[in-house]
Amino acid sequence: MPSISEKGKAMPASPIRKLVPYSEEAKRKGRKVYHLNIGQPDIPTPEVALNAIKNLDQKVIEYSHSAGNESYRRKLAGYYQKIGINIDHTEILITTGGSEAILFALNTCVNPGEEVIIPEPFYANYNGFATSAGVKIVPVTSYIQDDFALPPMSEIEKKITPKTKGIIICNPNNPTGYLYSREELLHLRDIVKKHDLFLFSDEAYREFCYDGAEHFSAMKLDGIENNVILLDSVSKRYSECGVRIGALITKNKLVLSTALKFAQARLSPPGLGQIAGEASIDTPPEYFRNVNREYTARRNYMVAALNKIPGVYCPKPKGAFYTVVRLPVDDSDKFAQWLLEEFEYKNQTVMVAPASGFYSTPGYGKNEVRIAYVLKIDDLKNAMETLAEALKVYPGRK
Repeated sequence: MPSISEKGKAMPASPIRKLVPYSEEAKRKGRKVYHLNIGQPDIPTPEVALNAIKNLDQKVIEYSHSAGNESYRRKLAGYYQKIGINIDHTEILITTGGSEAILFALNTCVNPGEEVIIPEPFYANYNGFATSAGVKIVPVTSYIQDDFALPPMSEIEKKITPKTKGIIICNPNNPTGYLYSREELLHLRDIVKKHDLFLFSDEAYREFCYDGAEHFSAMKLDGIENNVILLDSVSKRYSECGVRIGALITKNKLVLSTALKFAQARLSPPGLGQIAGEASIDTPPEYFRNVNREYTARRNYMVAALNKIPGVYCPKPKGAFYTVVRLPVDDSDKFAQWLLEEFEYKNQTVMVAPASGFYSTPGYGKNEVRIAYVLKIDDLKNAMETLAEALKVYPGRK
């Protein structure tokens, strides 16, 4: 039998989804599984988006422009202008989810064998995108005892080599929920400018900021306009993970024209998804106010409940809907599997994402898990109670 490629062998499995077979088996046993492992919001998709699909009167769903429908790009530019990001529709490339935006950005800006610096823990699929593009990830570690604040600039600069082409940030952060401050971004700007690097800014969770905190976009950084590439998505903002619509946005015309060649090779982004995305821009402000109130309540309950469990430490996230939690366990991968394979409390269990998959440094995150607070508070209460009981009897408790 022919062998598969070296790239295929190197491609990492998703730490978020690799436990799915154990979850399915637990469900076959009749157990209720609380999914804290994946960022799938249960918030309803805006009615304006659903109605746009329901009332579609097109006779043919055609290819769109490879950069996306012009009507959508113009309307999307208006959305950004309202939040102080001064761009026009010619600076936007619509992609198949934020995932494709990241992949296009790496393929456009970084040669195989070159490096990008990423604060860890980071969104696990950055590993997959980098592997696919032949790019090496160089981690700079942030720590739970600092609530995962951006590492000192000196630590970031230590990682810069002649092969470094850029820095990737996710703000607000998946998996930690950390919201980078304006001051932190200004420090990053200085490094990017000094070393002439790209700054890839994943801002898919922009609307999810709590306690009155405000999001500061990398697109607002003066002096590095041609270095910044904004990566965005409708998935979380409008609870539309399945429509697979994202965007790559930059003022760098060469980056955009090069990325468009990759976009042309895949023909066009999803047609129905663009219709939903365009309609979603008319989502009323009250929708976001309600979502923010709901997630704030979920976060407050969950953080308090976790920190009451002996041996557990949970920072208070400032954004997104995730947190990385330190547990009194020997190995979070083993613990997550044990929860699904062997444990039940009142015929229920929980599914978490082992944090080791969000670190690039071997051995890190072994006693941490990522938890997504995407369940209603009643479900979160049951999940937290179940997790507390599990930690009492886990054989590998430390």
